[in-house]
Amino acid sequence: SELCDETACLYKAPADWKTLCEKFGIGSKIDHAVKNLSGGERQRLFIVLALIPNPKLVFLDELTTGLDTKARRDVWKILSELKDNGLTIFLTSHFMDEVKNNEDGKLVLVTAINPTPAGEGKTTTSVGVSQALNKLGKKTICALREPSLGPCFGIKGGAAGGGYAQVVPMEDLNLHFTGDFHAITSANNLLAAMLDNHIQQGNKLNIDTRDVVWKRCIDMNDRALRNTVIGLGRRVDGVVREDHFVITVASEIMAILCLANDMADLKERLGKIIVAYNMDREPVTAKDLNAVGAMAALLKDAIKPNMIQTLEHTPAFVHGGPFANIAHGCNSVQATKLALKLADIAITEAGFGADLGAEKFMDIKCQMADLHPDAVVLVATVRALKYNGGVPKDNLAEENIDALSKGIVNLEKHIENLKLFGVPVVVTLNQFATDTEAELTFIKNFCEERDCDFALSQVWEKGGEGGIELAKAILRTLDNKESNYKPLYTYDDTTIEEKIETIATKIYGADKVVYTAAAARQKKRLTELGYGNLPICMAKNQYSLSDDPKKLGRPEGFDITIREIYVNAGAGFLVALTGDVMTMPGLPKKPAAEGIDVNDDGVITGLF
Repeated sequence: SELCDETACLYKAPADWKTLCEKFGIGSKIDHAVKNLSGGERQRLFIVLALIPNPKLVFLDELTTGLDTKARRDVWKILSELKDNGLTIFLTSHFMDEVKNNEDGKLVLVTAINPTPAGEGKTTTSVGVSQALNKLGKKTICALREPSLGPCFGIKGGAAGGGYAQVVPMEDLNLHFTGDFHAITSANNLLAAMLDNHIQQGNKLNIDTRDVVWKRCIDMNDRALRNTVIGLGRRVDGVVREDHFVITVASEIMAILCLANDMADLKERLGKIIVAYNMDREPVTAKDLNAVGAMAALLKDAIKPNMIQTLEHTPAFVHGGPFANIAHGCNSVQATKLALKLADIAITEAGFGADLGAEKFMDIKCQMADLHPDAVVLVATVRALKYNGGVPKDNLAEENIDALSKGIVNLEKHIENLKLFGVPVVVTLNQFATDTEAELTFIKNFCEERDCDFALSQVWEKGGEGGIELAKAILRTLDNKESNYKPLYTYDDTTIEEKIETIATKIYGADKVVYTAAAARQKKRLTELGYGNLPICMAKNQYSLSDDPKKLGRPEGFDITIREIYVNAGAGFLVALTGDVMTMPGLPKKPAAEGIDVNDDGVITGLF
């Protein structure tokens, strides 16, 4: 309340800005930077500065409205120099316009081998190496995805990094953050409500209730909601039909938000969403339901990239959060492009192993957004390689060179896959305390024999200092190896079947692709509707290169089974479901939620 009173006072009358600097602990850099601002501009600036000691949100729209370009840049400079943890900034359209003509920096993707259930530290590595690059004098920004509540309360945990290589405030980020996921969930379910209301109120569009494809969503692992029946009860309670839930990160609206360039593009994509088919088997869209404007209104703030920082004050854009096993697995195009315009090097990551996130980054995100990656960092861990070599997860701490030699073929396949895209690869080993010198040496020799730069990463333990070796390897690669990025396939000159077969055989190593009868019919129908030229977003388990999570390492002699294909027309890709993969996960036997609590002072424990 005291802080609110002080803030309110600032609105009423300008106070001496030097006194305010002292009061809120702002240093001499601020003293120098604000002297050219007018009194009204200073007043507006200090309203924001007053909020920073308690973590708050800063809307640059509100802060800089009416300021000229120089004044806005002065404000941005001040905010970027503040070292207080917990500041979240909503970037604005006019700021993006100001930097759009800047020369692009270098784009570096961080990906990984097939992981253990606990994950292998892609985000930790992304954060840590961005801190290390800044230590070496390279202006670096990391662009990450927002965490989903599903893994936070499930098994994997959050997505803020770890140790001394994480973005802050961790608890806020891993839970509700700026409300982006809530906005996406609300927009998704608003569309579902308007669809069912249209059917109830006379069904003017002649929608076939047996062919409704739009699903409701919730940002939680809840297997009981995978298949539901709605409309039960009285006549006024709606039309009875089967319905389904997906986790929010698998919603098409999440993909649209991450691929949209601006509000106009967002609205155009929302309008293309197919919610159902009518009795003539023609698509019915969100635009047909007049739902676009309301959905866009719910997303008006969510479309803006969020900016926080790492423990060592490296800027971090954290925006969007699709999973890579059941969605396209990349942060927003807007955040990535902003990082490129503002930094010498932009570090971004794609979810799960390179067979999922990296493939979709290269074939979907980069093609759609005209991005050209300059290098790839492939993250491995000793424990994941031993896991792929057949060691149970309870025994991964024990030295086992034999299992390592069996599991390292998984790393080999990912190196080969990434080279298909023409982008130079740096392999890094995210070191754990249980790793032995013999194991580290074995992996280092293996990578160097395959013409890959290798670096040990100790960023969890040492922060940026522990990533210097990796940062130097990246800089050597950027300086000495040219990127000749090319996608695995192009959109227009390949059929649905050809694109799926290319991914399955070249990336996964499958012998062939097998379609269920339903998937074969869907493939034919989508081609007839004109969607055959869209890219493919494969939905596959993350633990294996195959569609069987038990086939670890580098499986051979297997087929990929496609059980369902559907179109995300707004996002601009087709989704192919393989094996038994599900778009609504379930909680494990002992979920992480059981260990999470909050004390009387509001301090959260057990969140990781």
